Amino acid sequence: MTEILFYHLSRQPIEKVLLALLEKSIERGWRVVVQASSDERIEALDAHLWTYRDDGFLPHGTAKESEAAAQPILLTTGDDNANSAQVRFLIDGAPVPADAAAYQRIVLLFDGEDQDAVAAAHERWTEAKAKGFEATYWQPDEQGRWVKKA
Repeated sequence: MTEILFYHLSRQPIEKVLLALLEKSIERGWRVVVQASSDERIEALDAHLWTYRDDGFLPHGTAKESEAAAQPILLTTGDDNANSAQVRFLIDGAPVPADAAAYQRIVLLFDGEDQDAVAAAHERWTEAKAKGFEATYWQPDEQGRWVKKA
């Protein structure tokens, strides 16, 4: 059954949280899709994944590239699964895909300081529960560690 994880961001930028989760996903051998709502965000993430560490990078590509299907991490604005990912990350309000049940895990990251993003996440939570998905809600504690709240 597909797990849908809701990450309520409060003191950390999405880039930092997303990178940590992407690293863990790759360590587990999962293929990943990151869906954003704009091409500009995809371009910024693409550049960031190449340069965020001096000692390495996360192997990735964008859906616009000819080798999209071969990418361990695929950055896209579309709702397809071109690289046969097991995990899908949704950022910037990207919607839960119609084929959500095809994934092991869907991770929805939202800005807890943005009331519209919080409202949209709440709506997606209600939809996920109504469709029978296993949904969990994560929020950072005072030390910045992720704690399962629901």
